[in-house]
Amino acid sequence: MMAPFDYVILRAAPRIQRGEFINVGAVLYCRALDYLGAGWDVKPERLRALDPAVDVDVVCASLDQIRAICAGEAVGGPAAGTTISERFRWLAAPRSTVVHPGPIHSGITQDPAADLDRLLDAFVR
Repeated sequence: MMAPFDYVILRAAPRIQRGEFINVGAVLYCRALDYLGAGWDVKPERLRALDPAVDVDVVCASLDQIRAICAGEAVGGPAAGTTISERFRWLAAPRSTVVHPGPIHSGITQDPAADLDRLLDAFVR
């Protein structure tokens, strides 16, 4: 069954005030298949090109928090306890943090996990 999905590319902005960012991950939501997942691939050398003092562990911890929210795990905080659609909307909302989402885009899928990996290949790796 083909089903529509929405996704955002996750961006790391080590110095948010400069407006420079590097794509580090993606979140994919498919309501019809009850899927919400996140994946990432952090390249420390790319982050350090924007800010030699960046705390890569903070970036990775932010991405792990996003993964926990997608999975509905309690360690994800209050957002993780909401419905799957509310979690995606929360993750896709604009914010001024070191890791933030780009615009929402859409597609069609039969296998959301495979399409999440495809998005990572296309935009992050």
